[in-house]
Amino acid sequence: MASTIFFSPGNVLVRPKVAHRTASFPLITNSRSFVAVRASSEQDGSIKTSGRTLEECEAAAVAGNFPAPPPLVKPAGPKGTPKIKPLDLARRPRRNRRSPALRSAFQETTLSPANFVLPLFIHEGEVDTPIGAMPGCFRLGWQHGLIEEVYKARDVGVNSFVLFPKIPDALKTPTGDEAYNDNGLVPRSIRLLKDKFPDIIIYTDVALDPYSSDGHDGIVREDGVIMNDETVYQLCKQAVSQARAGADVVSPSDMMDGRVGAIREALDAEGFHDVSIMSYTAKYASAFYGPFREALDSNPRFGDKKTYQMNPANYREALIETEADESEGADILLVKPALPYSDVIRLLRDNSSLPIAAYQVSGEYSMIKAAGVLKMIDEERVMMESLMCIRRAGADIILSYFARQAASVLCGTKS
Repeated sequence: MASTIFFSPGNVLVRPKVAHRTASFPLITNSRSFVAVRASSEQDGSIKTSGRTLEECEAAAVAGNFPAPPPLVKPAGPKGTPKIKPLDLARRPRRNRRSPALRSAFQETTLSPANFVLPLFIHEGEVDTPIGAMPGCFRLGWQHGLIEEVYKARDVGVNSFVLFPKIPDALKTPTGDEAYNDNGLVPRSIRLLKDKFPDIIIYTDVALDPYSSDGHDGIVREDGVIMNDETVYQLCKQAVSQARAGADVVSPSDMMDGRVGAIREALDAEGFHDVSIMSYTAKYASAFYGPFREALDSNPRFGDKKTYQMNPANYREALIETEADESEGADILLVKPALPYSDVIRLLRDNSSLPIAAYQVSGEYSMIKAAGVLKMIDEERVMMESLMCIRRAGADIILSYFARQAASVLCGTKS
């Protein structure tokens, strides 16, 4: 029996085609386009038969009068192929890879739009501004562009989003007080999104760098030292403000010691027991973040972030951060960057039962985009392979600027 499967966002409609009978199914009225895919190459129409009854066919089989099967043809190698004795192999792994159906049946890792979280840059303006270092990405106007982008992403099955604000310089201060303004850019955007799309999942970034006149994730002392405990105090107020606006998951990316436990306590004290914490558990002081900092104009005014972000040379240290975050009440553990740190993703996966997230950062994204533009690689195939590899390493969810584009591929459409 051949079937035609119609794909649309949130709906799958199957209409079997059966000879001499029509199956009726409720119609789904939707103005969006459907993509029809043949589930079989089988041709509709009558099959030629001998006209014998079942009893006659069985009697013929008992008598050994079987119908002639198609001839068995063994494909020949090209001219000059040597004639050899086959290798005496008990195991031939290629047997499980010899056809698309077998490869699909034994595929160990899958990729779905549900695995994606789409990072979105927002600003106070009404016009979407392209980000030069990140082709295809924009600073979105929070009242219009943001809504349109979320709508498009939902149309291909992406329902999780994380917001990153571009804060006007006039609102930046050494202590980042704008971070917990209940009427600030992020809280306003959360409330608007929840009003338009109440079922989406909104992640937020908890850190001071977008709000700091110094461009660091924490408060900077006069001698250049990042103040840990005082910063954590500010982060708690920021997380509570975001939860109050309707955030589903707050995500401390600052790498201050003790911030997960303090934020959990602050959220619970305000009644936000159901708001989750996704901790940036293993966030490395990476060179892959460059395009992101252009997007938010949040480069440190001096120095670097190596006193609080992890050393890229370190592996076991991630276990220390993992144990701390688990004990303090984190709900999700994140590794950043993703593909260059796939060994760390696997380390966390093997040592924690919590969900693991990975952030395919701006540098990873921009390299694939640039190489694709130069025709050095097949952008779509490399994009999908990179995401699959991150999943294979152990990530349950992936924060990626490719989220909508990749989901479009998975849905059989093009963004």
